[in-house]
Amino acid sequence: MVNVRESYTGTLYFDDLRIRTKPVYTILKRLFDICVSAAALVFLLPLFAVVAVLIKLDSNGSVIFSQKRVGKNGNLFKVYKFRTMKVNAPHETATSDLSDPYAHITRVGRVLRKTSIDELPQLYNVLKGDMSLVGPRPLIMGESDVHKLRMREGVYDVRPGVTGWAQVNGRDCVPAEEKVYFDKEYVIKRSVIFDVFIFVKTVMVVVGGQGYVEGRKN
Repeated sequence: MVNVRESYTGTLYFDDLRIRTKPVYTILKRLFDICVSAAALVFLLPLFAVVAVLIKLDSNGSVIFSQKRVGKNGNLFKVYKFRTMKVNAPHETATSDLSDPYAHITRVGRVLRKTSIDELPQLYNVLKGDMSLVGPRPLIMGESDVHKLRMREGVYDVRPGVTGWAQVNGRDCVPAEEKVYFDKEYVIKRSVIFDVFIFVKTVMVVVGGQGYVEGRKN
């Protein structure tokens, strides 16, 4: 039995973690990921082309940015995004750790990041099987303290996602350590209905510009 208590922040904390194997859900989730990501990549090709042109016109550098992230079972994989940073920006530093992120973000990059369009190339990661449409967001290797928390709480038992439960519960306004507990809640409660709910809520959060913050939170 999973015992849940609510902290003063309103985040759900779990005293005991019992992760059950869900073979039917796992199969359905993977089929859904493949079908949706493949269809979306084809449907969004015109948008990708426009974004690529805007990035090249705005700044020097490649259109696609790749970076090693930590995935399922703690394995590393290469994540793909539209490049939103200048070529001389710190490569292995989380944007949330930058004191002046706008000094490194391009003009087009600001729009892409706020609308989350920069994340769309990760549909290729979903198709490959590195990621899922819904799951804990993959982190860079340097965030060692958060990785330890995630390993302890069983977050790396599932594939990382393009969007996740933590992202629709505060997005950039939630401290990294607190996001771990949202991720843990997702791992315990994950289901087809929960995934669909997160997916729909993600659209609402992005369209509404909720929780979007760049750089270090004081």
